[in-house]
Order: sequence, then C-alpha cells, then structure tokens
Amino acid sequence: MENNTALTAQDVADILKIAKNTVYELIKRGELNSYKVGRKVRFTLSDVEEYIARSKCIQKPLSGELIQPAPQPQSTPNSILSGSDFIICGQDLMLDVLSSHIEKQAPGTRTLRSYIGSYNSLVALYQGHVQVATAHLWDGDTGAYNIPFVRRLLPGIPTVIIHLTCRIQGFYVAKGNPKNIHTIADLAQPGLTIINREKGSGSRILLDEHLRLLGIDGNSIAGYHRESQSHFAVASTVGRGGADVGVGQEKVANQVKGIDFIPLQKERYELVIKKEDFASAPVQAILEILRSEEFRLEFEGIEGYEISEMGNIIAEI
Repeated sequence: MENNTALTAQDVADILKIAKNTVYELIKRGELNSYKVGRKVRFTLSDVEEYIARSKCIQKPLSGELIQPAPQPQSTPNSILSGSDFIICGQDLMLDVLSSHIEKQAPGTRTLRSYIGSYNSLVALYQGHVQVATAHLWDGDTGAYNIPFVRRLLPGIPTVIIHLTCRIQGFYVAKGNPKNIHTIADLAQPGLTIINREKGSGSRILLDEHLRLLGIDGNSIAGYHRESQSHFAVASTVGRGGADVGVGQEKVANQVKGIDFIPLQKERYELVIKKEDFASAPVQAILEILRSEEFRLEFEGIEGYEISEMGNIIAEI
C-alpha cells in the first residue's frame, strides 16, 4: 500500500481494529487527519501511520523515558497498586475486548491501551511504565516463544506468563502465489520484493530469526527496510501489488482481497505480568475473564484464534 493511496473509513477501522464510528470520532477530535472527495471522507496511509505513532509509547533514544500519548495520563510504576491507570500493551483485537471486561470486573480501574510491538512492550514493563506486556517472540536457538525474551529483557524481575491464544504466522502473497514462495529460504530468490514489519514486532523478529539461522542477510532482500505498522497494511500492500510478500497473521489474510496465505508456523501470544502485581484486582480480574465461558465464546467462532490454553499460567520466572 503506497502512502498516498486513498483509504476509506472502513479501511482505517480495519487497520486500527476499531469501530468505524470511532474513526469519525477521531476526525472530530482532530486526532486523525483526513480529506474529502466530494462528500466522501478519505485518508492516506501516512495519516494512519502518523496517528499510530502518536498513540504509541515512544522511547527517547537518550533519556530512555517513555512518553504516553497526550489523551492518556502518564502512569507510574506503582499505578496498578494505587488503583489508577492500568496499561496493557499489544496490538491484537482480543486485548481491546479484554480491556473493556477488566473495567467491569474491577471497578475503579481505568484500562488504557498502548499499541506497541512485543519487544518494546517488554521493555516498557521492565521500566515500570505499563502493567501488562504482550509477546509473541520466537527464539530461533531454542525454538521457544517468549520465555527466553522475558528472561533477557526483564533481568532480576520475577514475572508470570499467562497464555492468551495461539495464532498462525505465515506469508501474504499475491493470489496464486506467482513467486512460488513457501519457505523463508525462498525470500532469497532474485527479483523478489518484501514489505516488512517494524523493528520489535513479533512478525519482524520471527523473520529475522529465521533469516539469521539460514545465513541470509536481510539487507540483500529488496524492500527489507520498508516497514509497516500493522498486519493489515502489510497484507494490503501485497494485495495491491506493492510487494511480492510480507509476514503476518492468518486471520488478517481473510479480510484482504487479492492475496493468498502460506502458513509458516504456529505462534504463542501471551501476557507478561510482574509477580509483585499478580495479586492485584486487575490482574486477578484478567485471569477470571480469560477462564470464563463468556469471554471464550466471543472468540470461539473467529478464525485465526486457538484458545484451548487461554488463561493457563505458562511460566513463573
């Protein structure tokens, strides 16, 4: 998807994983740029990516401090214990639904969302700026998800990892797979162009780990440094002919025209919480919600989620 491509309000809602009406509210509040073609509202991809960037916790390269988005008050390391803001990092729709359930289950808790990738999510948890990190980070040396990264990025901090869902990661390719892409090794073929995810995202780390193990230099792949902020944008770029391949989740492929999905591997998507906060009302509410029949039913019929282990404590580190 090119930066000047015209997007509809529904396109933007799909990218941000929000309701279409919320898109119009963002326009009214001046938080999302748009333009009109006749009576129709349209957006550019750069407008959407600028909004996403402003909504993130952005790390200053020198000070290392995290800045919260303007509409969201800054949190403190002990906010979970003081009953104020409770911030959950991650980009999956499931987290938005979970957030609304937490506020009902734990009155007095205001749940905020931070749409940053897995790596930066764990860093934010380590620094005490968020209460829940989410991760789907694959370690190529062990073949394990999340645990190796939690140990490295939260040294000396006891943590609990709670399973959320399993999802399938794979390749978005043009309909019919004209480049015959089936494995990571196929990305080294001449003339291939890729659309990549941003550094720190689970999909980017999955790709980079596989390339490392195969001895393939990412810099040799055309488009490797061209980054996009969401699975939907990556899939759309491939569908519109802007790239030959991208890595992302299976469930997004079902929403984008002109592409096929080639499965690569099953990933584990999990919550990471500091053990010192485990007994708090919001965290206990999370466990109760994830193990409830009501919450499971909301996702049981949605393709792309495997929820058999939802709510299980995977590790205490």
